[in-house]
Amino acid sequence: MKEALPWLILFLPLGAAAVITLFTLKNRELSAKLSIGAILTSFVFTLLFIGIAGWEPSQKELSANWLSVGDLQVDFGLRLDTLSLLMLLIVTGVGGAIHVYSYGYMHEDRCISRYFASLSLFTFSMLGIVLASNFLQMFIFWELVGVSSYLLIGFWYERPSAADASKKAFLTNRVGDFGFLLGILVVWASLGSLNFGVLEGLLARNPEALGALATAAGLLIFCGAMGKSAQFPLHVWLPDAMEGPTPVSALIHAATMVAAGVYMLCRVFFLLSAPALEIIGWIGGITSLMAALIAVQQDDIKRILAYSTLSQLGYMVMAVGVHAPSPAMYHLTTHAFFKALLFLGAGSVIHALHHEQNIWNMGALKSRMKITYRTFLLATLALCGIPPLSGFFSKDEILAAASHHNPPLFALAVLVAALTTFYMFRLVFVAFLGPAKSHAVEHAHESPRAMTIPLLVLVVPSVLAGFWGIEHLYSRHFGIAGDAHATSWFGHLFAPLNHSPLAALLGLGAVVFGWSAAWHLYWNARHDPLPEKMGVMAKILRNRFYFDELYAGLIRYTLDLVARWTDAFDRWIISGLVVKGASGGAELFGRGLRLLQTGNLQTYAFLLVAGVALVLFYVFG
Repeated sequence: MKEALPWLILFLPLGAAAVITLFTLKNRELSAKLSIGAILTSFVFTLLFIGIAGWEPSQKELSANWLSVGDLQVDFGLRLDTLSLLMLLIVTGVGGAIHVYSYGYMHEDRCISRYFASLSLFTFSMLGIVLASNFLQMFIFWELVGVSSYLLIGFWYERPSAADASKKAFLTNRVGDFGFLLGILVVWASLGSLNFGVLEGLLARNPEALGALATAAGLLIFCGAMGKSAQFPLHVWLPDAMEGPTPVSALIHAATMVAAGVYMLCRVFFLLSAPALEIIGWIGGITSLMAALIAVQQDDIKRILAYSTLSQLGYMVMAVGVHAPSPAMYHLTTHAFFKALLFLGAGSVIHALHHEQNIWNMGALKSRMKITYRTFLLATLALCGIPPLSGFFSKDEILAAASHHNPPLFALAVLVAALTTFYMFRLVFVAFLGPAKSHAVEHAHESPRAMTIPLLVLVVPSVLAGFWGIEHLYSRHFGIAGDAHATSWFGHLFAPLNHSPLAALLGLGAVVFGWSAAWHLYWNARHDPLPEKMGVMAKILRNRFYFDELYAGLIRYTLDLVARWTDAFDRWIISGLVVKGASGGAELFGRGLRLLQTGNLQTYAFLLVAGVALVLFYVFG
């Protein structure tokens, strides 16, 4: 029974996707219940398995031989340890809440069956990444996540913007995945295995096993994370992914797709050399700062949250870069709770305002949507790092690690903390607390229970997850000697100040500064005062540093130019001169020979005599 549970956890969502696609597409209610039932059952089975086997099961890997080609032996295996089990809880737990929420949010959509089939396929793909025991299996599920996210982002494919966003996400991820595949090939060629356990053992016995290729292999593998976790310069797809339904945004931007890159880096942390980690840390820091600056001047509620996700992912990648995989996974866990809550809260607002997403057309929602407002506010406080909410503890772990290993990155992280508080309270003040700014607000009301219950469920871990000992589980997995458990919740609350007072105090100071600036500028504001104060910089931030335009120009003068030259060469040289030239020459030669077939005896006799004369001339001449 114990050995069967992980397989059931993985394949139940795939079974739901298959049944919906093949049999129940026309039955909306049954399709939704199948998808919701599958992921909730997987969540219950995950809890049951942890209860039976514990966080460190005696059998860490379940496998069946899948592929044998020469010396290459690949198993279809399930990796069972603290890292994968915690991620299973996150994916199935947060994903389950999003599935339930989707039932209320998408209830009137005519294609809800297709939606839930895609959602279940996505869940199966993400669970496959979490449980993969080797690089090849992980890469296959990695690509399946890309396909299923393409289907979800482009769910409303009749809208050109949604179709374009899904293609943009798919193609951008392929760039990173190409590097990821090259990194996998380098590892296999150098070490002769793709199994994570075998590779970790090899490098533990011989840290120099990769030799001069260590940095290259680590950075190539990181390319995959750059795509999935939207790190600079492959970050451009993430904000456009907002074209999908809001529950999809919550699923992709909270616990699943974007978390895959950070999870993968932590899973293969033993492969990453010091030079590679230095580069990874700076890319994470740059991404975090860039996204926070852009979020300051966004007006679409979902885009603000998207850039917030991008910024927090940069935090996590930066943590990996400063040799702190445990804080990275800790923040990934808490972020999954409060960011899913923020997106679902935004979806509740959008639903109440009949799909209005501009915060400057909102206002005065505090009294009209009390549950949504209170849960959204708590999630905002958690994201900003207000004690005693979960985000305070996980963010402090990252700040402390950065302060010890890389002071410049620590200073950057503190600045990002101030910006995060500023743009999030800008959103809260304008959308919930400020005056009503459109007639749509007058008719706003609280969302149905199918949407508010997931909000109330997610608010519990958003508030309390910092007291559940999650950081100790991760520290133990990565072999880090952490502090002993605090004797009380009160003692745990002040643990960050005892552990790293500089990081904790500067982090809290950044929060106070960011909130004060937001209150000064946006309390009761009817329009954004920042563009007048910032001038051209505000326009640059509003247009996202013109990355889309830069990439469009770069493609136009490189790939498009090469494509036009290749098309011309193919059309005029290959097709025109070589292919059509050869066939045209043969045809002309045939037409010339046909002219000789006159049917006249005197002509044939003349040609015969002429031919004999030529032969004699050639022989005796």
